[in-house]
Amino acid sequence: MWLKALIVVLFLAVLASLSSALVFLLKDMGASESRRTLYALGIRVTLAGLLIGCLVYGFYSGMLMSTAPWELRGR
Repeated sequence: MWLKALIVVLFLAVLASLSSALVFLLKDMGASESRRTLYALGIRVTLAGLLIGCLVYGFYSGMLMSTAPWELRGR
């Protein structure tokens, strides 16, 4: 159950980082020295990598399973 909670938290963190990058982009339109957008997008990429890693671990370990109807026919 902890893995599903971690996946939800990481997904929400990715959305928050993407939103903050948009806000920084709009606020810093004229400032050529600001790197806040770059840092926010870098954090988003890192969080997305962690999210994908958690999903791969969950499917590999059997903690997560697909319940799609087209995959249940073979079981």
